[in-house]
Parts: sequence; structure tokens; C-alpha cells
Amino acid sequence: MKHHIRRRALAGVIALTSATVLIGCSSSEGPSASEDAAAIKDGAPPVGSPVEGTIWVANEEGGSLSAIDVATSRVVATVDGVDSPHNVQASPDGATVWAVSGHRNAVVALDAATLELVGTQATGAGPAHVVVSADGQRAYVTNAGDGTLTAYQTSDLASLGSVRLSNGPHGLRATADGTTLVVANTAAGGVDVVDAATLSVRASIPVGSSPVQVAVDGDGEFAYVSLAGENAVAKVDLDGLKVVATVAVPSAPVQLYLSEDGTTLLSADQGTETAPGRTLSVIDPSEMTVVASIETGAGPHGVVMDPTGAMAWVTNMYDDTVSVVDLRTKEIVATVPVGDKPNGISFSALSIPAASPTLAEVAVPDYAEADAGAEEGHEGSHDHG
Repeated sequence: MKHHIRRRALAGVIALTSATVLIGCSSSEGPSASEDAAAIKDGAPPVGSPVEGTIWVANEEGGSLSAIDVATSRVVATVDGVDSPHNVQASPDGATVWAVSGHRNAVVALDAATLELVGTQATGAGPAHVVVSADGQRAYVTNAGDGTLTAYQTSDLASLGSVRLSNGPHGLRATADGTTLVVANTAAGGVDVVDAATLSVRASIPVGSSPVQVAVDGDGEFAYVSLAGENAVAKVDLDGLKVVATVAVPSAPVQLYLSEDGTTLLSADQGTETAPGRTLSVIDPSEMTVVASIETGAGPHGVVMDPTGAMAWVTNMYDDTVSVVDLRTKEIVATVPVGDKPNGISFSALSIPAASPTLAEVAVPDYAEADAGAEEGHEGSHDHG
């Protein structure tokens, strides 16, 4: 697949201090610029930060992916040409970056070092999220438009089959051993528990109103589910197949992230475009209580944590920014401008080996258009006998 790479200077970082400047908002329905106060710093990471790597961001309305250098909190690369990327996921080794193209019904794999297109493949209708198995051998995509989950072989993006799920599959996560996938079905009000090897549904569990994303503990015993319709997060017993606890959060939650040691659960409380939330809730998953609330930008949507649990990053959907959070102090230490309507976000331990910021453009086939053409042709053949 052809691609073109060129270089450009990119925006620096905006970070918080006691002085204030204005940050623009991407939507006229969102809060005014005067409500977004921050001060300019030099983009340096917090003192004592143990983290290096890259944060990948899916800018859904910008049709791009942004790569933020963890050490400097600066955008160091942008990939254009991925139409309507709702979600992005770095592979476990960080070498490949995966994304979905919602408008083109495509899953996309990029080389994280060169930003070259490794390959694409057709998905079902309306792909929502993509995850990669812990061994890096498989990728899984939820297709919200046709209620399915599709598995792919990561080596060549060959489809390994699909399974029909409950209505409106969206976010998903795998258990640590890779044997099970837990999928949030937004329209169905439940989660499906899927056997990853056979692509069969083991159980469907009612959880509440508008579940969006899940997090799964290391033992595969419990899943945590964001309930956007209830402004709450639920804890689900995967053996007992039932909700065992819930905790309220300030606004409609979207993405969740559980620390590797299982002691901290983060909830990005997005709210709505007309009433955006501004909170990252820090939850004790054992007690299901909110232990801290960290103010973010407008509409926190995606959230990810580094493996040490020291740092987190949050996409602010209505600010077009990413908040950098020091979880040790529970403070926002930097705010990074990215593309239009940032949604999904992923951490990679690998830094991009580039001497200067890079802009890449990739060409993704429109599988949605091809599917529509095939359906028209199929209907036409019936019309003619």
C-alpha cells in the first residue's frame, strides 16, 4: 500500500501551573474557552517519572492518529488517512499499532517505527474497538453495526472467523491468559463472555444501562463495566455471572483501565457534548469506592495507564487534548493538543526512533463502499431473474 511521509513542526505541550491561558474547544456545544485554564510549561515530564514510551491517540473526527512521546509530553508523529478511527491499540511488543476505520469498515495495522502501513482488512459494519492478544498472535474487532466480533491473525491480517454477539458490541478486553474476551454490548445492557479459541459465547450477563467498556482483573475473576446510562461503574463476577457491586461517578463514564496489580481502576467520565464531564475517577476495585477525583479537560473519553501504575493519559474529546496524569500525586502535569475529537488511547513502551516530528499519510481501502457495491450487484441479479 502506498504511503507518503513528510516532516513538519508540531505543537508543543500545554501544561498546568498557577497562571492561566485559554484552550479552545472543538465544539460550539462544549464549554467556553475561558473555562479551560492552563499555563505554558516547557513540556518536560514530571520530576522522577519512571516512564518512557509512546502514547497513541485515535482522533476520530480528525481522521488521524497522534503519537505522544512520554518523556517530553509532545506529539512527535501524526498519521493521516485513517478515516474515523474510534479506537487504537499498540501490540504488546509495541512494534505494531492497530486501529479501526469506522467509515471504511476496516482494521488497520501500522509499523510503529516507520509509520508505514503493514496491512488492512475488512471488518463487519461499524467497527468500534480493536484489541491484540497478550501473545501478539491475534487481533479482535467488535463490529457495532452488525453485532459481531471478528478475529484476525496478526501476521497477515487473515480473518479467523466471527461470532454473533448481543446488540451493540463496543469495548472489549481479554483475560490475562488470553482464553476469554469480555465484550460490552451498549444497546443490549449486558456483557458477553466469549471463548477466544472457539469464538463462541459462553455467557451473556445483564449489567445495566448502556455499558460501553470493560476492564478485567488478572485472575479473570471480575470484570468492571462503565454504565454510561447510569453514571456508574459495575463490578461483575465472571464465575457467578452477576453484578456484585456498583459505584457512582460524576458523569457518564466511557473507558475504564485497571492497573496491572489490580489495585486501581480509572474511569473516564465523559458526560455528553451538551453537558461534558471533567473528571477522571480513581476507584478502589476491591471496595468499589471512589478514592479520588482528578479534574481533566472537557469530555474525558479514553484512558490508559503505564505498567508501573505511576502515570495515566486521558483523551479529552471536547477539548482536542490529552491530559497527562501523575497518579502518585493525583495531579494533571501536562495537557497535550492533539487532533479533532480524540477517542481511543494506548500505551507502548517503545519510543518512536525519529530525529524529528513526522507526518505520515496512509491509504486505507473503503471496504464499506465495496460491500455496498456487492450488495447492489446481488440485488440486481435477483431483479433480473
